[in-house]
Amino acid sequence: MDKNYNPQTIEQHWYQIWEQRGYFAPRGDHSPYCIMIPPPNVTGHLHMGHAFQDTIMDALIRYHRMCGDKTLWQVGTDHAGIATQMVVERQLNAQNKNRHDLGRESFIQKIWEWKEHSGGTITHQLRRMGASVDWTQERFTMDEELSQAVTEVFIRLFDEELIYRGQRLVNWDPILHTAISDLEVISEEENSYLWHLRYPLTDGSGYLVVATTRPETMLGDAAVAVHPEDSRYQQLIGKEVELPLTDRTIPIIADTYVDPAFGSGCVKITPAHDFNDYEVWQQHKQKLASQPHSGLINIFTLDARIKSCASEDITLSDFSKKEHLAVYKLIPEKYRGLDRFKARERIIADLEQANLLEKKETHKLMVPRGDRSRAVIEPYLTNQWFVKTNLLAKSAIKAVENGEIRFVPENWNKIYFDWMHNIQDWCISRQIWWGHRIPAWYDAKGKIYVAPTEDQARQKYNLPSNLQLEQDADVLDTWFSSALWPFSTLGWPKNTPQLQTFYPTSVLVTGFDIIFFWVARMIMMSLKFTGKIPFHEVYIHGLIRDSEGQKMSKSKGNVLDPLDLIDGIDLESLVTKRTAGLMQPALAKRIEKATRKEFPQGISAFGCDALRFTFAILATGGRDIRFDLGRIEGYRNFCNKLWNAARYVMMNVSPEMQQSNDEEENLSQVGKIIILGTPERWILSRLQETIRQVTEGIKSYRFDRAAQVLYSFTWNEYCDWYLEFSKPILNNPAISIAAKRGTSHTLIQVLETLLRLAHPIIPFITEEIWQQIAPLAGREGKTIMLQPYPLFEIENIDQTAINEIEWIIAFVSGVRSIRSQMNIPPNKPVPLLLQAGTSDDQKRLEANREFLATLAKIDSIHWLNNEQPPPAATALVGKLEILIPLAGLIDTEAELKRLDREIQKLRKDLERLQNKLANPDYTERAPTEIVEKEQLKAQEVATALSVMQQQRAKIAVL
Repeated sequence: MDKNYNPQTIEQHWYQIWEQRGYFAPRGDHSPYCIMIPPPNVTGHLHMGHAFQDTIMDALIRYHRMCGDKTLWQVGTDHAGIATQMVVERQLNAQNKNRHDLGRESFIQKIWEWKEHSGGTITHQLRRMGASVDWTQERFTMDEELSQAVTEVFIRLFDEELIYRGQRLVNWDPILHTAISDLEVISEEENSYLWHLRYPLTDGSGYLVVATTRPETMLGDAAVAVHPEDSRYQQLIGKEVELPLTDRTIPIIADTYVDPAFGSGCVKITPAHDFNDYEVWQQHKQKLASQPHSGLINIFTLDARIKSCASEDITLSDFSKKEHLAVYKLIPEKYRGLDRFKARERIIADLEQANLLEKKETHKLMVPRGDRSRAVIEPYLTNQWFVKTNLLAKSAIKAVENGEIRFVPENWNKIYFDWMHNIQDWCISRQIWWGHRIPAWYDAKGKIYVAPTEDQARQKYNLPSNLQLEQDADVLDTWFSSALWPFSTLGWPKNTPQLQTFYPTSVLVTGFDIIFFWVARMIMMSLKFTGKIPFHEVYIHGLIRDSEGQKMSKSKGNVLDPLDLIDGIDLESLVTKRTAGLMQPALAKRIEKATRKEFPQGISAFGCDALRFTFAILATGGRDIRFDLGRIEGYRNFCNKLWNAARYVMMNVSPEMQQSNDEEENLSQVGKIIILGTPERWILSRLQETIRQVTEGIKSYRFDRAAQVLYSFTWNEYCDWYLEFSKPILNNPAISIAAKRGTSHTLIQVLETLLRLAHPIIPFITEEIWQQIAPLAGREGKTIMLQPYPLFEIENIDQTAINEIEWIIAFVSGVRSIRSQMNIPPNKPVPLLLQAGTSDDQKRLEANREFLATLAKIDSIHWLNNEQPPPAATALVGKLEILIPLAGLIDTEAELKRLDREIQKLRKDLERLQNKLANPDYTERAPTEIVEKEQLKAQEVATALSVMQQQRAKIAVL
């Protein structure tokens, strides 16, 4: 083995071998096990969320593959309608062209060309993360087979009247000119104003004051609402007010939606431009039918300008023909054609001039913006295609209620039920070109015919050949095709062998932010079209945040690229990313250090295994996962520790184990007589307990526990203790060959088992080391990933050996603690005095003198009976007192001076902290978490000061 652990030389090498040899394909004789990858966008790049999620899925897949299950990790990408179209449109814009210049067919061909050459970035990055997906089964949501499934589902839902075209409010992006989903709307707090407007009562008796953050929408007001029990306004319910700046009057209605304590207690109702107002209007529209202009008045064009004339399709639901003729009066001419924010400025100025502006006050509000365009999103009344979800939701709710589908952690059930019991119809149409075009055709009268093709539509509806038909220009929301992902990828609607074998799938691994958008819809669609659940379990993980708990985003400048952490990044690239605001503050600080020549080469590579282990440790089941660069540095050291331990084993196993290159002879050596001493029986017992806990952690989706147990056993028990126990045995000529053989055998057996145990989380380093160790351990096979996963064997636990070694560890640790406290050099032999204790302590001492002398660097051991001990430092092991006489071991005068310096420094630190915490200006103004950190720091300094003072007192009497 190389002296230094270098992940870059092994990781990509092994992945290529795994993929080329087809190790990722389903195999095994046990039950099928299948995970569907949440399909990343074809435009995407690997981000921390992907890397975290993929680590969890890969760990599960590798574990079940090693357990002998017939394992499929289904991979694929989503066509990402809006995002992909934007990418290609930007390329056209750079050539002073747009999609309309090309036409629909040519534009879509352009996107396919882009996908062929540039759309595979994220799949290449998945390989770098070690994802053991079956690439031979890779799918794309626009593949012909998956597209046929989408069409089939749409038509069947339409024919069953579960899909309809209608007019409802949607999230409208005025830049992209399309409806978007709630998930594509990012609401961020921004500074704005709250305008208080006066609406005069028509009887001249006064006015109502209405507060709004969007004055321009008043042009579409249909009513003013008050709470029915608000005594200030009860006598006004049913009366009318003049809508300022227009010739319209609108009614005063009563609704419990209104909060009497907010503002004046009066709310303007603008049903065509506010989701809540729309729901209020739905409750009152029958009563208001007789009122003039009481309907849904859409004042905006597609690009969020005020409509410029009555012919621009102003929607007046439930209006009579007579009222349509009066439409010119609905929007005053001077506002027509204005951008919505320009219209706001003019309307506010006009209200002020008319003495109808009560006041303006600063106000923070959540502003909805499109995640792609960054435009302010408008609730917009438009004709769209919708899925009726109430009936579909009932069976999906039942599947979770009866335990067919289990959420992990279980508390996500409540969120799921809350959403599903209050489900709204699902808008599935998008006004773009890239995607699954809606299989619907219209005649001149607007009648709809749904079929896969125009010819099939004519045949299905028995239409004459001379009837002109035009296909719907819209495409389906990408979430529609994604909802079919669990079964469409396996060949549905055909009853393929893949579908028969792997459906329902085993577990879905996803974040909590798409429980409704994706998880719930997959359950609904799967039950509807297959009659089966799509998966048995849903493991919901948290979202990766930066070290401060903030969501990672380009706008915040705290984005971390997982590949930068895996492969490293040079200083020039770091500076470029920092300038672009594409990294979290901790990384930016490292750049500053680099400019001071502390990190002249930028950030060194941590390797994929270190990142994967970090993710596993962070997978606690909480909502937020804070990623700190310090963690990955620590787990890079863990990988290095494992590497060095393997090198030690390779260099120090029994010569009899290495005397021949012949594998059969080596294996025969393992079968010779061996003696397992107490350390061997102890480490083998601890290995069994580790197997049990790691396996339970993986099975229960507590990857943090599994990784922590692996870390503790590898670092503390195997590397720090057992390797130390092995040295006095292997290096002592007086030890029998059988005992040395037992130690060599155990070193290799434990390491080989540990590699298989850790492989699902850290696949690369375990494969590299296993290739070296496997022949010595008698293991046959070309790869660790197809080896059996270790099984817990309770009969191999020796509790006596565990108790014995725990006593030795406590004893040695006690001696080392005294050395540390008293500043005694670690290699300087020390005399020990023992007193109290039990007969078991005496027996253990005699049985393990050799280990104790070597590990604790003990010069002599003397039991005190009734003797008065000299001044000494003390440690306890149960009732046994360990004393190290200090006379002659340390330079008393020098040590006192050192302690005085430390004590003085600690006193100053404690005084500074206490003064800060005693200052009300600090404790009342500083954030609570900062104050708590300072309080904890003060406690730690006080404790350290007390320890130092006690040490000084002991040394002062020498």
